[in-house]
Amino acid sequence: MTTAQERQPEQHSFEADVSRLLHMMVHSVYSDKDVFLRELVSNAADACEKLRYESISEPRLSADGVAPGILVALDEEAMTLVVEDNGIGMSRNEMIDALGTIARSGTRAFMDRLNAAKGGEKAELIGQFGVGFYSSFMVANKVDVISRRAGQDGAWRWSSDGKGSYEIVAVDPIEAPTRGTRVVLHLMEDAKKYTGKWTVEKIIRDQSGHVPFPVRLIEKAGAEPSQVTDGAALWTKSKTEISKQDYDDFYRGVSGQYDEPLMNVHFKAEGRHEYTTLAFIPGSQPFDLFDVERKGRMKLYVKRVFITDEADLLPRYLRFVRGIVDTSDLPLNISREMIQESPVLSAIRKGVTGRVLSALEKLAESEQENFYKFWELFGAILKEGIYEDYERRSQLLKLARFRTTASGDATRSLAEYIGSMKEGQSSIYYISGSNLDQLNASPHLEGFRAKGIEVLLLTDSVDSFWPTNAGDFDEKSFKSITQGLTDLDEIAGADDSKNVPDAPHEVTAFIDFARDVLSQEVADVRVSSRLTDSAVCLVASEHGPDRQLEKILQGAGRLQSASKPILEVNAQSELVKGISSIAEATFREDAAWLLLDEARILDGDKPTDPRAFAGRQARLFKLAIGQPE
Repeated sequence: MTTAQERQPEQHSFEADVSRLLHMMVHSVYSDKDVFLRELVSNAADACEKLRYESISEPRLSADGVAPGILVALDEEAMTLVVEDNGIGMSRNEMIDALGTIARSGTRAFMDRLNAAKGGEKAELIGQFGVGFYSSFMVANKVDVISRRAGQDGAWRWSSDGKGSYEIVAVDPIEAPTRGTRVVLHLMEDAKKYTGKWTVEKIIRDQSGHVPFPVRLIEKAGAEPSQVTDGAALWTKSKTEISKQDYDDFYRGVSGQYDEPLMNVHFKAEGRHEYTTLAFIPGSQPFDLFDVERKGRMKLYVKRVFITDEADLLPRYLRFVRGIVDTSDLPLNISREMIQESPVLSAIRKGVTGRVLSALEKLAESEQENFYKFWELFGAILKEGIYEDYERRSQLLKLARFRTTASGDATRSLAEYIGSMKEGQSSIYYISGSNLDQLNASPHLEGFRAKGIEVLLLTDSVDSFWPTNAGDFDEKSFKSITQGLTDLDEIAGADDSKNVPDAPHEVTAFIDFARDVLSQEVADVRVSSRLTDSAVCLVASEHGPDRQLEKILQGAGRLQSASKPILEVNAQSELVKGISSIAEATFREDAAWLLLDEARILDGDKPTDPRAFAGRQARLFKLAIGQPE
């Protein structure tokens, strides 16, 4: 029993300017008030971990045989929330040292001491900076900490309102835990929700659901405790111990979705850096997949305690992946909410990315139906990596699947495309646009279809960007069929005749005439090697963006003005031959402009001057019916 003299409260001032520092802790360091519970549970888990390790050399500390655990108790009437553990506890001096100084971490000191010792296991401890406890003052106007160190008789209470001072007083051991620490939060009025069972239980499950010690919850005074977590993390178990149902249930919890995952990636990395990953490919598109910030949603745990889901553990083109990464050696910053950029984090990101992509490669090889479903859901996102990730570009190109002029409703890999290339073909041809129907109707395809040359049909927004940045695949370059001259003459096709017969003299004369008339609108007018049926089409110059990319850049304000296109004319078209045979100047000029507008319409655009377009059409209609001007 303690004497009355020993129970006189000792008044202490915090060693730092606590008013300023606590204001920073409460208002700046943490953005989410719920985090206080995570921090207290983490501290309790650390205390249990310390007891386990100190008991190795001093078995008497846990001689009672009671398993370590954490208890959370709620009292709505008293407006209190209690977090209690039966871990190592604190002596009077340890209280002053751990709770009386901002940013002095008892855990850090313990680790330093443990690491200095020779041999022994390495402790799995969470706290590193000694500030998490002070997040309690975000929700409490007073905090009491009652603790008894394992192996000692005396117990002490630390109390503070967080405004500059604290007091320590000895308490009757009967009022304290047998060993361990009890933290009592006297909640503010606006923090009443933290006395509700469902609110608190959800926070514990979400943020501390996998700490290595069981957490129990007492809903109200006198009630029996219910178990919230069992102290076992799914990802720490052997794969042979985990059923498909276990994986599916965990996926739904970590992703917030109700579908079944297409696949999971579960592995433990060992070596220079140790971490465990449990990642899932969803069976449907997450609602935030096309969020403009393109943030990932992989959750980071440190020693099975949730830290953040904004650690960029995967590149943004894998943002559809859901799951967790748990590590013991990742450095954290002062709040644990933001992760220091470090070689460790970079190594984890690289390792997890590589394993996810390797798993997708295996899926493509062994489960083609599931991979097809994956590609339909997330192919457009994965292709962003071809543009962004130079290091893995070849791997991503192998994974990519495309609709082509030869694939129908199916998709084909680039390896399959190259396997079907014609003799003399050195490029992988593609055309990009907004939809398949528009692309299939494009006049640019006519010459390629005539020779049986396959063309990739690219309809995703990113498809206008990555081909220009992809380099070669299997020593074959990517070439837009709407840009520059074609090399169809060099490719053996259904017939090996010259692709561009000599143009009739009158057609050549008309092309020269049109080049002069349209000089302000087009860079050139020339005979086409790609048209077989249509009279005209527009192409981009050999250098610079192709037609579709130029439209996107101009629409996004990235180009002040578009470059002049090239008007290609089918010299064998009966329409062009007929127009060329008419010598009347006004007719020839109107025809040149109408052919340009026709090419624009075929390209998905509108005539630049609708009134002039209508006037020219009217004059031709009048001429066709024999009506004079």
